[in-house]
Amino acid sequence: MMLVEGLRGLAQRYPALIALLAQLAATVLLAVIVLLANYIADWRFAWLTAGLLQGLIAACIGRWLGLSRWWWWLNLAFVPALLAFGGAPLPSWVFLLVFLTLLLLNWNSFGERVPLYLTGAQGTQLLTDILVQQPEPLRFIDLGCGPAGPLLALARQFPEGRFVGVETAPLSYLLALLRSLFQHNCSIRYQSLWRTDLAGFNVVYCFLSPAPMLALWQKACAEMQPGSLFVSNTFAVPDVPADRQLDLHDWRDSSLLLWRIPG
Repeated sequence: MMLVEGLRGLAQRYPALIALLAQLAATVLLAVIVLLANYIADWRFAWLTAGLLQGLIAACIGRWLGLSRWWWWLNLAFVPALLAFGGAPLPSWVFLLVFLTLLLLNWNSFGERVPLYLTGAQGTQLLTDILVQQPEPLRFIDLGCGPAGPLLALARQFPEGRFVGVETAPLSYLLALLRSLFQHNCSIRYQSLWRTDLAGFNVVYCFLSPAPMLALWQKACAEMQPGSLFVSNTFAVPDVPADRQLDLHDWRDSSLLLWRIPG
C-alpha cells in the first residue's frame, strides 16, 4: 500500500514516467492473460484485440496510480495506434515526428515536473469574471501559458490591460508566439517561471502541477504587491488555504483557487 501511495505521489511529479510504468505493467499482464487463454481454452487473440486490451489495462492502471484523465486516453490509444499504423504504408519519419511533437509539447514534464495542462472554456470564462473585478491598470501573467489560447482570449476581452505568457516547452512557445503576433497587448516570453519577476503584475495565473506550488507561492509572496491576486487552476498550495474557490464543474472536477497576497 505504501508503494502505491508513493507511485501516486510520483504521478503528480513525473506523469510521463508513471504512464510508461503503466504501459510496461499492462504488457506483462497481457502476456499472462494471453498465455493462460491459450493454455486453458486454446484461445488466441488477434493482434489488434490484444492491443486494445493492453491499452485498456494500461489506462486503468495509470488512472489507479493517480494520472489525470487525459492520460487515460493516451494510455488507451498508444499500443493500438502503433499496431494499427504498423502495417500502414507510412514512412518511419512519421512516427519520429509524432514522438518529437509530443516531446516538445510536454518538455516541462521532465525538467520542471509540469506537464501540459490546457485551460478550458469554462476556466477562461471564470478568469474573465475575476478580471472584471480587478483594479486598473490590469497586468496579467500566465505562468506556463502553453499555446496561449486562454491568454489571447483574455487579452482581447481587456484591450487596455497588459498580458504576458511565459513558456519553456519549445513547440508550445512557438505556437503561442505566432498566435500573439497581432495582439498588441499580449507578449510571449521563452522564460522559466522561476526567472520571471512577478513584481509588475497584479494577477498571476498558473495551471501547473502539485510539485512547484509551495515554492511558487513563496516566490509570489516575495515579489508581488500586497493585495495582488494569485490564481491556480486545480492545484493547491500545501498548507495555505485558498481565500476563495470557484468550481468549474468540468470533466476534470477542477476549480480555480484564489489567494490575495498578504501585506
